[in-house]
Amino acid sequence: MRITICAVGRLRRGPELALIQDYCDRFDKTGRSMGLGPISFIEVEDKKNIGMSAEAELLERAIPKGSLIVTMDERGRTVSSPEFADQLARWRDNGAPDCSFIIGGADGIDPSLRAKADFSISFGQMVWPHMLVRVMLSEQLYRAATILGNGPYHRA
Repeated sequence: MRITICAVGRLRRGPELALIQDYCDRFDKTGRSMGLGPISFIEVEDKKNIGMSAEAELLERAIPKGSLIVTMDERGRTVSSPEFADQLARWRDNGAPDCSFIIGGADGIDPSLRAKADFSISFGQMVWPHMLVRVMLSEQLYRAATILGNGPYHRA
């Protein structure tokens, strides 16, 4: 199952990008034997600054056809790392070819796109900068792959 992270905004060079690349490389290596990956990133930008509805249109165009849609949203479910790993495995085992994680911009994800989501995940009640959500999601994907592969990274 391929993973696509569709996000609003461009990530510039710096520590966030380095962390994301590291976790994605680790995920790709760990997940390959389990039918997970590779991870790809698609960044969109509302250059006309129209707002969430324009971002939603750009994000929708970025989502691969037939992909599961998972929004990263403060209204979503808070799941543990093992629960997240199990959910990824269920989607993979049910034959989903793609899973797209959607990260909105500063104002979040437009309600029209949220309504199309198959699943929604929250990293807690706090609001996180969307650039950090990319790092946290990348790490959790890698962690999920190690959990599914019984690797030593995740210590419960």
